[in-house]
Amino acid sequence: MLINPSFIPWEGTKEAILERTSKKSEESHVALGPRSRSSVAPNPCVDAADACTADERCHRLRTAYVAQCLGRAAPEGCPRARCRRALRHFFARGPPALTHALLFCPCGGPACAERRRQTFVPSCAFSGPGRAPPSCLGPLDACEHSRICRPRLLAFQVSCATTASNPDGCLRDQAPSCLRAYAGLVGTAITPNYVDNASARVEPWCDCRASGNRREECEVFRGLFTRNRCLDSAIQTFDGGWPPILRNQLDSHQDPEQSLLQVHTLLPPAKVSTADAPLEESSLLSMLLVLALQSLF
Repeated sequence: MLINPSFIPWEGTKEAILERTSKKSEESHVALGPRSRSSVAPNPCVDAADACTADERCHRLRTAYVAQCLGRAAPEGCPRARCRRALRHFFARGPPALTHALLFCPCGGPACAERRRQTFVPSCAFSGPGRAPPSCLGPLDACEHSRICRPRLLAFQVSCATTASNPDGCLRDQAPSCLRAYAGLVGTAITPNYVDNASARVEPWCDCRASGNRREECEVFRGLFTRNRCLDSAIQTFDGGWPPILRNQLDSHQDPEQSLLQVHTLLPPAKVSTADAPLEESSLLSMLLVLALQSLF
């Protein structure tokens, strides 16, 4: 039986205080301005945010989604649809080297990992105001009926498919396309995120405890994120593809003016797509492959 969860806003003094504290924490983690390096330990996620701020397109798109996702348009919660739409625009239209650096910045400690977890204001775009996650069947069914989400999920399944032939679970050169497909899911009905600040584990905000006779289907869906060696390996080894501009920023003695110049000269131009639907070329090819295979059965 399909469970259609309804989110109930937190009520009461204690819950209100916790919500305000959480929102302040998110605001500090998604701060758009540059930080001072003199008194702060190296943090790749902050370096990624600084590089995005220095790039006009990345900064404009990031400002747009932060404004939407931190907004409280109605008493019952954030404007989630507008928040997720702005996130899709950010990852579809922003410079991939910078948007992916924000999403997959390599972390060696909890402060960095928490910054990464808060990248796209998860209380609005990811988890919602409910105390407990809903059944995964609701978001999954919504994705299956969405012209935006369904092809992206299919592309993710193909691009991050695990193989037993390699120790890391990925085919050769598969990791970049896996990360692109994963980023394409952010802002959809099944938006995934990091589950804590102690690991690089990711999953959607849902579980399978109330999935009834569709428990197996639900577990298979969650396993795309929670039991995916290729995805885990691609995220954990992203530092190998760290953009040159961000590797240079880790040198605290670098001339700031030179950093700003490199943002515009070293990064490849981003494709500007129309509306929400556009995927990377590899994701489109992956989607077509899935559809072709489906037609054979």
